[in-house]
Amino acid sequence: MKSINFVILGDYQIITELGKKGITSDISIYDKKTLDTIYTWTAPVGFPEKIQPLMQGVNMAEYAILNIARLDRYLGEQIIALDSVGFTDGYILHSYEIDEERLKMLIKNTSISVFKILDNIDQLKREIAVLEPKSLEIQEGNRNNKSVVIPIDHAFDVKGIGTVVLGVLKQGTIKVYDKLKLMPSGRDIVIKSIQMHDDPVQESKSPARVGLAIKGVTNEEISRGDILCSSVNNVMNLATPGNLLSAHFKKNSYYQSDILENQTYMASVGLQVKPIKIKRNENSNDSVIRIIPDKSIVYIPGQTFAVLKPDNQGIRIIGQGTLLG
Repeated sequence: MKSINFVILGDYQIITELGKKGITSDISIYDKKTLDTIYTWTAPVGFPEKIQPLMQGVNMAEYAILNIARLDRYLGEQIIALDSVGFTDGYILHSYEIDEERLKMLIKNTSISVFKILDNIDQLKREIAVLEPKSLEIQEGNRNNKSVVIPIDHAFDVKGIGTVVLGVLKQGTIKVYDKLKLMPSGRDIVIKSIQMHDDPVQESKSPARVGLAIKGVTNEEISRGDILCSSVNNVMNLATPGNLLSAHFKKNSYYQSDILENQTYMASVGLQVKPIKIKRNENSNDSVIRIIPDKSIVYIPGQTFAVLKPDNQGIRIIGQGTLLG
């Protein structure tokens, strides 16, 4: 069974025409199953009130749908969010009131400038029907590393079952009774059962969206962005509180303030949104910065990240970059 995962931004109400409603928090998830494919659509419904669900929704998907009803600063943030992780696979729809030439100018120098502009939702459905899953395997040198990586987006307790987590299998293959580690806590867990689109399965492969009943940890001990990974994993790195993490960084040109070393920011790394401080090199022209996390961050060397200032009155995505080893 194939799996394809989307994020819907802009006017996300079209999500109801694409799939059936599943779990909802500050992120809503809809899905649909055909004979050979499970489609999942994620809408960050907690945005624009909060910037965190936007970044998390973008990091949950391989394909994006940007349905534009108005040109405003919130659209700008959504474009920046997609660009901050280098999103290149997606579609744009817009209302008749939108000036398409002006829209093209807005996205001209971003990664989404290659998105396909469609006329209507029927055309979108036809495009979706012929899509193939996008490989998410993490390249290490000239080979694929098959270590399991599952960022968790929801965790809850089910009566009679216990702890259940939801997430997209970004890499590898899982089977019932597999032993994994929960990072950053390092807790050992066992997969008791696997579900895809509410159907039990014995095995699942990337990029499937899965629901896992697990043993070894309670849902209260899990946060969004925690990662389930292979017990022996040579992909994930752990940055602990107070330790310096190097990164290439570029400030958003729309953010006019200076980056201050005594200011607390938030680092968006995958589904993790963690408080950090930033220390610049003595050479102000050097793009390499030092990140000092207040809480542990799990990451892959070379992974993209964004720096957020959630309480800012203007743009809240103030920069982006890549994490170094």
